[in-house]
Amino acid sequence: MVPSFRKFIGMVVLVTFVITYALVAMVIGDMSLQTAGTGMRLAYYAVAGLVWVIPAGAIIWWMEKGGKARP
Repeated sequence: MVPSFRKFIGMVVLVTFVITYALVAMVIGDMSLQTAGTGMRLAYYAVAGLVWVIPAGAIIWWMEKGGKARP
């Protein structure tokens, strides 16, 4: 696959993933933490705000994997 096309596909997937993840995390947090205390909400949103980095890193790794040939 051409590196520029791989980066384009990766960018589209990454943006779609981040938007979908944020919406799903907000809905889950809102529905399940309505009666929870402030500390529990803070903990949930802190963890949910950091977990997306792992799959995003995998997508970025895939985008860069087909880059320039090494001598």
